[in-house]
Amino acid sequence: MGLLNFLSKDKKESLDKGLEKSKENFFNKLGKVVVGKSRVDDDVLDELEEVLITSDVGVDTTVKVIERIEGRVAKDKYLNTSELNVILREEIASLLSENNTEDLGGFGVPSVDGPYVILVVGVNGVGKTTTIGKLAAQFKALDKKVILGAADTFRAAAVDQLIMWGKRVGVEVVSKGMNTDPASVAFETVKRGVEEKADIVIVDTAGRLHTKVNLMNELSKIKKVIQRFVPEAPHEVLLVLDGSTGQNAFIQAQEFTKATEVSALAITKLDGTAKGGVVIGISDQFKIPVKYIGVGERVEDLQAFNKTEFVDSFFSRN
Repeated sequence: MGLLNFLSKDKKESLDKGLEKSKENFFNKLGKVVVGKSRVDDDVLDELEEVLITSDVGVDTTVKVIERIEGRVAKDKYLNTSELNVILREEIASLLSENNTEDLGGFGVPSVDGPYVILVVGVNGVGKTTTIGKLAAQFKALDKKVILGAADTFRAAAVDQLIMWGKRVGVEVVSKGMNTDPASVAFETVKRGVEEKADIVIVDTAGRLHTKVNLMNELSKIKKVIQRFVPEAPHEVLLVLDGSTGQNAFIQAQEFTKATEVSALAITKLDGTAKGGVVIGISDQFKIPVKYIGVGERVEDLQAFNKTEFVDSFFSRN
């Protein structure tokens, strides 16, 4: 494969290592909940609720999980605290499998008429441009022709960073420099993608504050101009969130989904934080698939999200 190692063992080790801080934090808290107690009672459930919330699982998802465990306690009459980890794993896995999203099948993209166009959104600092570079690398490793568009023209660093990734990965980057019209860059990128018969076109967009109204107008303009070449574009609007920000990632997701039709999520920087529980909450609460997670610095540490694998890794004790 050259640049990438797709061995499942390597992927699992990367996932386990990337979630290490989150797991250590979670199990330390869970251990304090059950110490000296033999059964799951109301006091244990109250403390477990606090553990889940402070692990950034989110209030709504936490309430669902606690209600499910309460149901098991009522049914079984007696649950040993030693079983709590297994119970949590089962109930969270069940909860995530019941929502309306599916795991999106790795780095494959649907076959479309012309290039598959991905519009990438997110605030500055979440790892948006790096995510695009890693995506380009993984797509290229699958023998896909990729073209990138540097439409985050309000930051010279974003344009330069994307050009750097293009050189590193060996893919073409369309750029008009800083302080140019983002829509014109997107227009030229998709036009180039059609002319050169690219498989995938990825367009970076400005990462200004998600609360600004002009974000919606700018994204609408970008969509309008790229549809001149590919009427169905963008086929995917990928929102990148920084997992290390915990609950702030929820707020960003809420605001961006109001501003544009987000179809997939990438949650980055999980390896440097103890806030990995945010993936569980976001996956449960937003009816938008988590498509990728970032669990390290390497290109291959941007992984396709799989709910079952994530829950198994999160609740496995090393």
